[in-house]
Amino acid sequence: MSVERGTATKRPGRAADASWRIRGEVLALDRPVVVGVLNATPDSFSDGGLHLEPAAAVDRAWRMIEEGAGVIDVGGESTRPGADPVPAAEQWRRIEPVLSRASELPVPLSVDTTELEVASRALEAGAAILNDVSGLRFEPRLAELAAESGAGLILMHMRGDPRTMQDDVAYDDLLGEVRSALERSIGRALERGCGRDQLVVDPGIGFGKSAAGNLELIARLRELEGLGAPILVGPSRKSFIGKVLDLPVDQREEGTVAACVMALDRGARLFRVHDPRRARRALDLAEAIRRAGDGPRPDVRGA
Repeated sequence: MSVERGTATKRPGRAADASWRIRGEVLALDRPVVVGVLNATPDSFSDGGLHLEPAAAVDRAWRMIEEGAGVIDVGGESTRPGADPVPAAEQWRRIEPVLSRASELPVPLSVDTTELEVASRALEAGAAILNDVSGLRFEPRLAELAAESGAGLILMHMRGDPRTMQDDVAYDDLLGEVRSALERSIGRALERGCGRDQLVVDPGIGFGKSAAGNLELIARLRELEGLGAPILVGPSRKSFIGKVLDLPVDQREEGTVAACVMALDRGARLFRVHDPRRARRALDLAEAIRRAGDGPRPDVRGA
């Protein structure tokens, strides 16, 4: 497993300069990390059916790495609104061909699942990260797997489950509720033996939120920095972009990049996207601008 190692000088107290411990290695977050989405599913909202064939899935993983992905997130179950659950055996059948090549890929592999059996087999195959969209609500034992293996653990906020999450998207205090739920998820993980440095939090853009709520989440993302874990966002091609820009799913890349850049400015360090190349370039430039602004201001008097 090849892991990016940063060289930038650390600034104490800055969540943006954190790192993430995954299976004995350290993934440096001083440079924004692009997480490439690889859905081995027939019904995902954006790329369903494109990577069901093992060869196509593996080829796509390599292309995303070439385009700048620092992590590949593999999923065998769609979590789009209204999606039905997929049995663990079928999930594994879909993702095993990619995970069986884990040792050949130069970046860590993440598995997007809430199923204990799938997660366990994925870790045995060489996956380094568990991505739990339920934040340990569905299967708390995923935290024990992460603790035993040293795997990274992504804890996401979602109200309800994929079938019901869009039934109620009204919140009295959106950021307060998301923060409290993520605090509970972190607590579950720590109670079951995980180190805090194994954890990443995800506010769950598009999961049980309205279009306005998703915009608010990104705008107020700084309010989640106090959780003490790096922040991942996944705005890629989501419906809120389509509603704001009046665009179909296959024309939302510019909106995705804009959402990622705004999230970067507000403290996010990991960005889960379908198109790593565009996100990688935009985030690298935005990070360079951000760092230039952190330095001493030149004396321009008389210039």
